[in-house]
Amino acid sequence: MQECVRLGNYSFRDHAHDEADAEDFTDLEVERTILSGKIREQQRDAATGEAKYIIIDLEGDLEVVAKLGPTGRLYIITVYTI
Repeated sequence: MQECVRLGNYSFRDHAHDEADAEDFTDLEVERTILSGKIREQQRDAATGEAKYIIIDLEGDLEVVAKLGPTGRLYIITVYTI
């Protein structure tokens, strides 16, 4: 996931941008969370079996939910404050 961010191989889902705007988080803060935060939890979608990851920033106030797509692209699903 970090490599995807470094290479620019990622995108925000509309919901993620909406939530980031509502919570006053910038794209840079979301990127920083993925690059320097830690995975708090991995979940599996019951219907598709896809893994998604909850990543927490070092300060403990932002969480990012992201998944890797079948082509290796990172999708940022949502962001929120803790």
